[in-house]
Amino acid sequence: MTDTAQPLKSPMEEVMLAMDVVDTLRHRESLVSRELNEDERDRQLIARLRGIYSAQGIEVTDAILAEGVKALKEQRFVYTPPEGGVSLTLARLYIRRTAWGKAVLGVLAAILIAWAGWYFLITAPAERRAEAIRIELTETLPGQLEDLKTAIAKDTEVKAALHDADRLYDDGRKAVEEGQVGDARAAVAGLQDLRQRLEQAYTLRIVSRPGATSGVWRIPDSNQAARNYYLIVEALDRNGKPVEVPVTSEETGETQRVSEWGVRVPEATFSTVRRDKEDDGIIQNDTLAVKKPGTLQPDYTMPVSGGAITSW
Repeated sequence: MTDTAQPLKSPMEEVMLAMDVVDTLRHRESLVSRELNEDERDRQLIARLRGIYSAQGIEVTDAILAEGVKALKEQRFVYTPPEGGVSLTLARLYIRRTAWGKAVLGVLAAILIAWAGWYFLITAPAERRAEAIRIELTETLPGQLEDLKTAIAKDTEVKAALHDADRLYDDGRKAVEEGQVGDARAAVAGLQDLRQRLEQAYTLRIVSRPGATSGVWRIPDSNQAARNYYLIVEALDRNGKPVEVPVTSEETGETQRVSEWGVRVPEATFSTVRRDKEDDGIIQNDTLAVKKPGTLQPDYTMPVSGGAITSW
């Protein structure tokens, strides 16, 4: 049979027409299943296709029709979904980025806020505390221990004071080496208190102000037949100003820093002071002791029993 159709003008038009042929064949499934089962009958199928296009007023060359039949057999112009894989998954995620992007950003924002809160409220303060403690253990406390021990050695020759200083220093160094910052601080505080006691200078004067109590006596719970006698004294510096001193009450066992307290004395000492005051209302010999710098205990000018009270 003679081909009377005019050739198409461009390769692109030929491809588009071949695709249309394939589409026509795909929509005529009965025709395809009947005619494409055997290759030798392709010519008859091409003739039928020519008739279909002629009826529509479309001129198609035998070459285009043959190419369309061949393309259908080779599954050309047929979309085949790609197989699964990482690339496909990433591509699909990219296509749907608008849908899941907001959710991801929300989750990331929540994570960032939670992390920031945890860091600035818990982690950062903890790190600052740890760094402060590290500096304290490696620099501050060791330096304070050394300085205080050296200063105390210069301030006194009292063996008891030097012994206490060595003991506190050794306790502090051990605490520093073991990382026990609380114990190291306590050792420094002990040395500071010891040095302050050594530096103090005061006079213990028996209180004899008008309306003030100069002495009291107590009946101890352990012996109802006995009496404990106390002279009320006050610690005054060279300018007459009160000086606070750590005093432990024998009645309560508590230690307080006070400038006025009761010193237990023998009955004879108590009676001597009482007679002195009864004579003219003034205690002439009102100095009970003198505390000099570099010493731990005052030097008493009268006999004392060694106990004390902080309330009366």
